[in-house]
Amino acid sequence: MQFERLTTAQALVKWMTAQYIQHDDGSEEPIFAGVFGIFGHGNVTCLAEALERVQDQLPTWRGQNEQGMALAGVAYAKAKRGRRIMVATSSVGPGATNMVTAAGVAMANRLPLLILSGDTFQNRRPDPVLQQVEHFGNPTLTVNDCFKPVVRYWDRVTHPEQLMATLPAALQTMLDPATRGPAFLGLPQDVQAAAHDFPSLFFEKRVWRMPRNRADAAQIEAAAAALKSAKKPLIIAGGGTLYSGAEELLNDFAARRGIPVAETTAGKTSVLDSHTHGVGLTEPTGSSAGNAMAQDADVVLLVGTRLQDFTTGSWTCFQDENVTFVNINTAAFDAHKHRSLPVVGDAKACLSELDAALGDWAAPAARMVQAQTAMAEWRAYLDERRTPNNETPTYAQVVGAVNDMSIADDSVLTAAGGLPGEMNKGWLAKSHRSYDCEYGFSCMGYEISGGWGAAMAHAEAKKGDGELIVFVGDGSYMMMNSDLYSSVLSGHKMIVVVCDNGGFAVINRLQNFKGGESFNNLIKDCRLGEGVEPFMPDFAAHAASMGAIVYDVDTIAELKDAFGKAREADRTVVISTRVQSHDWTGGDSWWDVGVPEVSPREQVRAAKEEHEAGRTNQRVGV
Repeated sequence: MQFERLTTAQALVKWMTAQYIQHDDGSEEPIFAGVFGIFGHGNVTCLAEALERVQDQLPTWRGQNEQGMALAGVAYAKAKRGRRIMVATSSVGPGATNMVTAAGVAMANRLPLLILSGDTFQNRRPDPVLQQVEHFGNPTLTVNDCFKPVVRYWDRVTHPEQLMATLPAALQTMLDPATRGPAFLGLPQDVQAAAHDFPSLFFEKRVWRMPRNRADAAQIEAAAAALKSAKKPLIIAGGGTLYSGAEELLNDFAARRGIPVAETTAGKTSVLDSHTHGVGLTEPTGSSAGNAMAQDADVVLLVGTRLQDFTTGSWTCFQDENVTFVNINTAAFDAHKHRSLPVVGDAKACLSELDAALGDWAAPAARMVQAQTAMAEWRAYLDERRTPNNETPTYAQVVGAVNDMSIADDSVLTAAGGLPGEMNKGWLAKSHRSYDCEYGFSCMGYEISGGWGAAMAHAEAKKGDGELIVFVGDGSYMMMNSDLYSSVLSGHKMIVVVCDNGGFAVINRLQNFKGGESFNNLIKDCRLGEGVEPFMPDFAAHAASMGAIVYDVDTIAELKDAFGKAREADRTVVISTRVQSHDWTGGDSWWDVGVPEVSPREQVRAAKEEHEAGRTNQRVGV
C-alpha cells in the first residue's frame, strides 16, 4: 500500500477535492463547490496553506462576516437541491460563534453545509490561547461546543488519522435526505499542523449518489386506501417535493386525480401560476383559497414537509375532526407526526408507487370546482392588492411590479419580516425551484448574504437572461449588508430591492394585533437621544459605497424603470423604495403566539380573549 505524508489540513482539503456527485442524468461534478473563508490565527497557517494550493479545483471566496459566509453557503446548497455543498471556515472564538446562527438556518431547513473551525491546542501547552474561553471545571469545552445543538454531525479532530473515519461519515450525513443538515469539524491548531502517513487510497476519486429510498409496500397500500376513501382530498407540497425533483410528477398526479395542491413556504414553486389545481399556501402567510381547502379536507397528502407551525396555522388549518394525514417523507421522524399514516421514502419514488396503487381512482369532480372557485376569488383580491395607486407603494404593489417584469429564468430570494407574507401570497411562480424564502429559521440577514451564494448557483446554471432577485426589508438590511461588497468583488450579480417601511413593521403589526402599544419596532417608536429626530439611513448611498449600482425610487413607475435598467447592468444593483408600514395582504390563518394572561391594558385583555377562542380550534396531537 502506498502512503502520502500530509498534514491534517492538507489531507482534509485533498480528500474534499476527490469527492464527486453523480446526478440523475449520469453527469458528475465535485460535491464541494467552494470555500467561504475568513482566516485567523486558528486556520490561516495550516488550512489556508492547504486551500491556496487547490484554487482551480476548490475556490476560496473571502467574505466579510462569518455568519454571512455560512448563510451564503446555505443558500447555495438550497439552489443546488442539496446536491452540492459549500464549506465555511473561521478561526476559533468570535469567528466560530458568528457561524452558529447560520448553522441554525441550515439545521432548520435541512440543508448541508460543512463548517470547519479552528480550535484550541489539543496538547494544551500554550493554553489559554488567544480567543480561548476557559471553563474551570471542564477544559475539554471550547466555543465550538456551541455548534452541537445546531448541526447534524459534530466532531473534533484530535488526531490526523481520525479524518479517515469522520470525513466520509460527515459527508454521508449531509447527502442523505433523511439526515441532511450541516456538519461541523473542529480543528485544533496543533492537530491541523501535524503530519501523518495517509493511505493514497483515501484520496482516490469517489462518486456519491443521492439515495432515493422507497417506502414499505404496506405503507403504500395504506396510503392508497386512505386516498380512495377521500371526498375532499388536499395535497400539501413541501420542500421535499423540490429537493426530490418530484414537482412534474406531483402536478401530473394532481391533475389526473383531481386533487387541489397547496404549498408550504419551502415547497413554493412546486405548483406554477399556470396550473389550474394550485390553491396557494396554507398558513398565516398563505392564501384564503389554500386555507379554505385545508379547513374541510378529509384526507391530506403531505409531500416532503416537516409540518412547521406556519404550515398548519399552529394546527388550526384542519377542522375536519376525522381528517387523515398521509405523510410522505424521507425522515421517519417527520413522517409519523400528528398520527399520520407514514410513507417513509423519497417523494418522487413514493408518489410514483402511490400513483400505481391508486389505479383509476379520482377525487369527486366537485372538489376541484370548489378549489378553482376559491382560487378565482383569491386571485381577484390579489390583483386588486397588486394594482398601483398614487399613494406610497405597499409591499404587495412592489412585489407585484417586480413579479410582472420577471421571467421564467429569474430566481428570487427573501427571508424574515414582512416580505415572506407578501412574497408567499403575491409572487406568482413562472418556473420550478426559482424561489427561496428562508422561513425555517426566519433569519434576518439571510437575504443579501444568501443572495450572494444563490447568485453563484444561478450563474452556474447558465439560465439565459435570468437574474437573481433579492427582496430585503430595511431592518434586515441594517442587520447584515456587507455581502453587497462581496458580490461586487466576486462578480456575482444580484438585483436587490430594499423595502423601507421605517423599521420592523411586521412585528409592530403583530404587537398591535395582540393589543400592545407600538414600542421599539418602528424607528419612530424607539427610544431616541435628547433632541434627536427619527431618521432612516440612505440605503442607496450606502450601497453605492460598496460598489453597487443604485436607484432610489418613490413610485411603482420609478421602480419598474429602475428594474428594467438593473437587468442590463453588469454588476449588483440596489433599488431602494419607500413602502407603507401598515398595509398588509390578508388571507391568513390563525397563529399561536404568547399573549399576556393579565394586563392593565384593555386591548391586551381583549386580544387574549380572542386568542383563546382561536386556540379551541387547535388539533391536539404529536
